[in-house]
Amino acid sequence: MSTATSQTLSPEIAQAYRDLLLGKIESEFKTTARVIAAVPEAKKDYKPEPNSRSAWDLATHLAQSEVWFLNSIADADFAWTGDPPKPADTVAGLAAWFEKNTTAAAQRVRGLSPQQLLKTASFFGIMNDAVVLYLLFAHEHTVHHRAQLSTYLRPMGAKVPDIYGGSFDEPFTGQ
Repeated sequence: MSTATSQTLSPEIAQAYRDLLLGKIESEFKTTARVIAAVPEAKKDYKPEPNSRSAWDLATHLAQSEVWFLNSIADADFAWTGDPPKPADTVAGLAAWFEKNTTAAAQRVRGLSPQQLLKTASFFGIMNDAVVLYLLFAHEHTVHHRAQLSTYLRPMGAKVPDIYGGSFDEPFTGQ
Protein backbone atom coordinates (compact mmCIF):
# COMPACT_ATOMS: atom_id res chain seq x y z
CA MET A 1 0.00 0.00 0.00
CA SER A 2 1.51 3.31 -1.09
CA THR A 3 0.16 6.70 -0.15
CA ALA A 4 -0.55 9.59 -2.49
CA THR A 5 1.89 11.64 -0.42
CA SER A 6 4.76 9.31 -1.29
CA GLN A 7 3.84 9.36 -4.97
CA THR A 8 3.79 13.16 -5.19
CA LEU A 9 7.02 14.02 -3.41
CA SER A 10 9.57 15.87 -5.49
CA PRO A 11 13.29 15.51 -4.75
CA GLU A 12 13.34 19.08 -3.41
CA ILE A 13 10.41 18.48 -1.07
CA ALA A 14 11.91 15.18 0.14
CA GLN A 15 15.18 16.93 0.98
CA ALA A 16 13.42 19.83 2.74
CA TYR A 17 11.21 17.40 4.69
CA ARG A 18 14.28 15.40 5.74
CA ASP A 19 16.12 18.53 6.83
CA LEU A 20 13.13 19.81 8.81
CA LEU A 21 12.27 16.55 10.56
CA LEU A 22 15.80 15.35 11.10
CA GLY A 23 16.66 18.71 12.63
CA LYS A 24 13.77 18.24 15.06
CA ILE A 25 14.80 14.66 15.82
CA GLU A 26 18.41 15.71 16.44
CA SER A 27 17.29 18.52 18.74
CA GLU A 28 15.47 15.90 20.84
CA PHE A 29 18.50 13.61 21.33
CA LYS A 30 19.78 15.39 24.44
CA THR A 31 16.33 15.42 26.05
CA THR A 32 15.86 11.71 25.41
CA ALA A 33 19.34 10.98 26.78
CA ARG A 34 18.48 13.00 29.90
CA VAL A 35 15.29 11.00 30.46
CA ILE A 36 17.20 7.74 30.05
CA ALA A 37 19.98 8.95 32.37
CA ALA A 38 17.41 9.94 35.03
CA VAL A 39 16.47 6.29 35.63
CA PRO A 40 17.94 5.34 39.04
CA GLU A 41 20.39 2.49 38.56
CA ALA A 42 19.17 0.75 41.73
CA LYS A 43 15.55 0.91 40.57
CA LYS A 44 15.83 0.13 36.87
CA ASP A 45 13.69 -3.01 37.33
CA TYR A 46 10.74 -0.83 38.42
CA LYS A 47 7.40 -1.53 36.73
CA PRO A 48 4.33 0.58 37.50
CA GLU A 49 2.14 -2.47 36.85
CA PRO A 50 2.94 -6.18 36.33
CA ASN A 51 2.13 -6.05 32.59
CA SER A 52 4.37 -3.02 31.99
CA ARG A 53 7.92 -3.10 30.75
CA SER A 54 10.54 -2.43 33.37
CA ALA A 55 12.18 0.99 33.31
CA TRP A 56 15.36 -0.68 32.03
CA ASP A 57 13.55 -2.56 29.25
CA LEU A 58 11.73 0.60 28.22
CA ALA A 59 14.90 2.72 28.29
CA THR A 60 16.77 0.11 26.27
CA HIS A 61 13.94 -0.14 23.75
CA LEU A 62 13.81 3.64 23.44
CA ALA A 63 17.55 3.89 22.81
CA GLN A 64 17.84 0.97 20.42
CA SER A 65 14.73 1.72 18.41
CA GLU A 66 15.77 5.33 17.74
CA VAL A 67 19.05 4.11 16.28
CA TRP A 68 17.32 1.25 14.43
CA PHE A 69 14.75 3.58 12.84
CA LEU A 70 17.38 6.03 11.61
CA ASN A 71 19.67 3.31 10.28
CA SER A 72 16.72 1.56 8.64
CA ILE A 73 15.79 4.81 6.89
CA ALA A 74 19.41 5.21 5.74
CA ASP A 75 19.45 1.60 4.50
CA ALA A 76 15.92 1.81 3.00
CA ASP A 77 15.32 -1.52 4.72
CA PHE A 78 13.24 -2.15 7.84
CA ALA A 79 14.16 -5.82 8.22
CA TRP A 80 13.95 -7.02 11.82
CA THR A 81 16.44 -9.72 12.67
CA GLY A 82 15.39 -10.06 16.30
CA ASP A 83 16.30 -8.16 19.41
CA PRO A 84 19.89 -6.97 19.26
CA PRO A 85 22.21 -7.48 22.22
CA LYS A 86 21.79 -4.95 25.00
CA PRO A 87 24.09 -2.01 24.26
CA ALA A 88 25.02 -1.41 27.91
CA ASP A 89 24.72 -2.83 31.40
CA THR A 90 24.24 0.47 33.23
CA VAL A 91 21.94 3.44 32.85
CA ALA A 92 24.89 5.79 32.33
CA GLY A 93 26.32 3.44 29.71
CA LEU A 94 22.98 3.28 27.89
CA ALA A 95 22.63 7.08 27.84
CA ALA A 96 26.18 7.42 26.45
CA TRP A 97 25.55 4.68 23.86
CA PHE A 98 22.35 6.44 22.81
CA GLU A 99 24.03 9.82 22.31
CA LYS A 100 26.91 8.35 20.29
CA ASN A 101 24.82 6.07 18.09
CA THR A 102 21.91 8.40 17.38
CA THR A 103 24.33 11.07 16.19
CA ALA A 104 26.04 8.61 13.83
CA ALA A 105 22.71 7.28 12.52
CA ALA A 106 21.35 10.80 11.96
CA GLN A 107 24.48 11.67 9.98
CA ARG A 108 23.78 8.70 7.72
CA VAL A 109 20.24 9.97 7.05
CA ARG A 110 21.51 13.51 6.51
CA GLY A 111 23.87 12.16 3.85
CA LEU A 112 21.12 10.60 1.72
CA SER A 113 20.58 12.08 -1.71
CA PRO A 114 17.09 13.25 -2.69
CA GLN A 115 16.76 10.13 -4.86
CA GLN A 116 17.67 7.89 -1.91
CA LEU A 117 15.12 9.69 0.27
CA LEU A 118 12.44 8.87 -2.31
CA LYS A 119 13.28 5.16 -2.41
CA THR A 120 10.26 3.14 -1.33
CA ALA A 121 10.56 0.65 1.51
CA SER A 122 8.08 -1.65 3.19
CA PHE A 123 7.56 -1.37 6.92
CA PHE A 124 6.62 -4.94 7.86
CA GLY A 125 3.94 -4.99 5.15
CA ILE A 126 1.96 -2.32 7.01
CA MET A 127 3.24 0.68 5.06
CA ASN A 128 5.14 1.09 1.83
CA ASP A 129 6.42 4.63 1.47
CA ALA A 130 9.37 6.76 0.55
CA VAL A 131 11.92 6.31 3.34
CA VAL A 132 11.92 10.04 4.12
CA LEU A 133 8.31 9.76 5.27
CA TYR A 134 9.30 7.33 8.03
CA LEU A 135 11.11 10.13 9.85
CA LEU A 136 7.84 11.37 11.35
CA PHE A 137 6.91 7.85 12.44
CA ALA A 138 10.36 7.43 14.03
CA HIS A 139 9.98 10.74 15.88
CA GLU A 140 6.50 9.90 17.14
CA HIS A 141 7.69 6.48 18.32
CA THR A 142 10.48 8.10 20.34
CA VAL A 143 8.19 10.73 21.87
CA HIS A 144 5.69 8.03 22.82
CA HIS A 145 8.21 5.83 24.65
CA ARG A 146 10.07 8.77 26.19
CA ALA A 147 6.77 9.93 27.67
CA GLN A 148 6.14 6.46 29.06
CA LEU A 149 9.58 6.38 30.64
CA SER A 150 9.24 9.87 32.08
CA THR A 151 6.10 8.77 33.96
CA TYR A 152 8.17 6.07 35.69
CA LEU A 153 10.74 8.52 37.05
CA ARG A 154 8.96 10.19 39.96
CA PRO A 155 7.56 6.92 41.42
CA MET A 156 11.15 5.62 41.34
CA GLY A 157 12.27 8.66 43.34
CA ALA A 158 13.97 10.32 40.38
CA LYS A 159 13.62 13.84 39.06
CA VAL A 160 11.72 14.43 35.83
CA PRO A 161 13.79 16.49 33.38
CA ASP A 162 12.48 19.48 31.49
CA ILE A 163 11.14 17.94 28.28
CA TYR A 164 8.87 20.41 26.44
CA GLY A 165 8.95 23.12 29.06
CA GLY A 166 9.46 22.91 32.75
CA SER A 167 8.64 20.09 35.11
CA PHE A 168 8.17 20.27 38.88
CA ASP A 169 11.80 19.16 39.22
CA GLU A 170 13.20 21.44 36.51
CA PRO A 171 10.95 24.51 36.25
CA PHE A 172 10.86 26.46 33.01
CA THR A 173 13.14 29.47 33.22
CA GLY A 174 12.59 30.90 29.75
CA GLN A 175 16.33 30.87 29.03
